[in-house]
Amino acid sequence: MRSMVLSVHPGLAGNSRLPTLTERGRSSNTAATLVLLAAGVSAASATVLLDFSLRVPGHAILRAVFPMALGLALAPRRMGGTVMGAGALGSALVIKAGGFAALGFGAMTSLLLIGPLLDLALWRARRGWRLYLAFAVAGLAGNLAALSVRAGAKLIGFDHLAVRPLGAWWYQAVATYAVCGILAGLISAVVWFQLSAGGRDKTVSETTP
Repeated sequence: MRSMVLSVHPGLAGNSRLPTLTERGRSSNTAATLVLLAAGVSAASATVLLDFSLRVPGHAILRAVFPMALGLALAPRRMGGTVMGAGALGSALVIKAGGFAALGFGAMTSLLLIGPLLDLALWRARRGWRLYLAFAVAGLAGNLAALSVRAGAKLIGFDHLAVRPLGAWWYQAVATYAVCGILAGLISAVVWFQLSAGGRDKTVSETTP
């Protein structure tokens, strides 16, 4: 398992629409780690600072998935999502400590979980359509976890119910969180990865460090 950490992911590397960091060597691993950490920082910053004013429960996950998908397109590495999650966590803590903005329970949950969930969902994905499916599944899982955490926070009084009771919010949120999670994953995958690699994935070794 240790040898697989930050090894090149053939499916991600072969289907990326962007130039990728797939060279051998320690310097390449360092560059990939820096790119992934930067993507995690971008995801946290976008989640906290950007406001689309959509008023659709669960849409915040797009602000987390999109930058992380970009990170994987540039640095297609196994466990890359976990590295990005670490960068996102550190950035969110700094932003909160600085008092720049508040991050809700649901948004924080999806931000911190989406990286590891992407690692899990993408582990064996090689073809473009499998990548699309993996991103969608990770987005769905991340948003359902966020839904559960936010509902729990509302139930015990840690989150405001605004003008709607928990029951009314829950019935709508179950649908919108699921749809937003799936769409966030799919949109991110379509933008940064090809459906057909055209043979590129055959040139990337599974054991490249």
